[in-house]
Amino acid sequence: MTRSESLISVLAAFAYSLMPLLAHALGDPQYVSSRPAAGAFVLAEHAFVAPLIVSNSDWPGVVRATGDLRDDIQHVTGQQPALLHTCRELRNVDAVIIGTIGRSTLIDDMIRHNRLDVSGISGKWESAVTVVVDRPMPGVRRALVIAGSDKRGTIFAIYALSEQIGVSPWTWWADVRIPHRDALYVEPGRHAQGAPAVKYRGIFLNDEAPALTGWVHEKFGGYNAKFYVHVFELLLRLKANYLWPAMWNSAFAADDPLNTKLADEYGIVMGTSHEEPMMRAEKEWTQADGPWNYAANQKRIDEFWRRGMERNKDYEQIVTLGMRGVNDTPMSTSANTELLEKIVTNQRRILKETVNPDLEKIPQVWALYKEVQTYYDNGMRVPDDVTLLWSDDNWGNLRRLPTPEERKRTGGAGIYYHFDYVGDPRSYKWLNTISITKVWEQMNLALHYGADRIWVVNVGDLKPMEFPIEFFLTMARTPGRWNQNNLDEYKIGR
Repeated sequence: MTRSESLISVLAAFAYSLMPLLAHALGDPQYVSSRPAAGAFVLAEHAFVAPLIVSNSDWPGVVRATGDLRDDIQHVTGQQPALLHTCRELRNVDAVIIGTIGRSTLIDDMIRHNRLDVSGISGKWESAVTVVVDRPMPGVRRALVIAGSDKRGTIFAIYALSEQIGVSPWTWWADVRIPHRDALYVEPGRHAQGAPAVKYRGIFLNDEAPALTGWVHEKFGGYNAKFYVHVFELLLRLKANYLWPAMWNSAFAADDPLNTKLADEYGIVMGTSHEEPMMRAEKEWTQADGPWNYAANQKRIDEFWRRGMERNKDYEQIVTLGMRGVNDTPMSTSANTELLEKIVTNQRRILKETVNPDLEKIPQVWALYKEVQTYYDNGMRVPDDVTLLWSDDNWGNLRRLPTPEERKRTGGAGIYYHFDYVGDPRSYKWLNTISITKVWEQMNLALHYGADRIWVVNVGDLKPMEFPIEFFLTMARTPGRWNQNNLDEYKIGR
């Protein structure tokens, strides 16, 4: 072995030894240790592991994520904690109590008896507090309490603890090693999770054939719930909440009815791509339905959209408005703003009749992608409560940002970004070609110009985009941690 090879070997071994220390969310304060400290809560030590308690009255997604935490603790320590739904049988034990404000009887009882202070998170979007509490309730001597302001606030705090103990969000998707720890201690103090900078943050599985599609069909038999639950869990572990599903050769809601049901139970807000309005997949429209031409086939298309909204009305979603042509093409050779304005008006009428008479309570988005921005530039406008989703040029350069007047709109603005692209003048797939330096520069501009309602990024087959996906979603949640001077720290840490 040469001297340079020996040095490389030593450095690799050193980096590998540090992996458990870097497993927590990069940039977040570390509050879990494998070494005891004064006042720390013992999560696991020797033959003891603290039971997990979550009320059955809580959201199903919270109960399910608590089950993931139980499994994660077992993977790290070799000991599986008990998963309980009540404290009635406990006698002076230490436990982890998990729940959502206003939904969990456990959490609400602690608040009512002044055992838990949630003043900093109550009523906020996707926020939570993780805190050690003495004598929180009868039967519990000491508790690590995880309390969320809403469903996803609690879920994100659960997965934050998983990451703190050494379980990477990418363990399943990228075979990231889980380190063994004989003991786990949570430092005393208040560990708060604030509201995200961007309200809806997610990915778009696109250009997914042949790589992802071939693998999905081989392993799961298609784009069904058996596959998508892994996508949902990944997003939640990355503190994301939004998904545009694969659409080249699949139809999310039609392929498996469990897809939409489980997305909602897990806590994922579903959408559809820029070319798929009203929660309908492009592949759901067949030749038997006639031409995909609103001027010639309005009645059939309106009914198609109405059935889609009736099917999805009970689930959390952001409804895409507008219309494009078949197979990601322009709707017409010229920007027919009068026709598109008629389409949006009729779509909102359908929403009012099927989902909610108060349209401001239905999140809606108009994707100003490619030629659709021309409609806006030519003077077309949508109601104030609709989010304007600006886009990049398919190569990571933002085409447009909101003006001061546009920043006053109640629907706000967002960004549709690309890590993968198929189209003119050149396609790029299967390689990570957009550096996080460029992502930071462009998305930092988006934040400064008020495009913070929705961020969604086209990630192709998902792999091999793990690195930029995590950075994009991390920046969407806590952008203040990263800037042009410390991006190397993110690269080295991940």
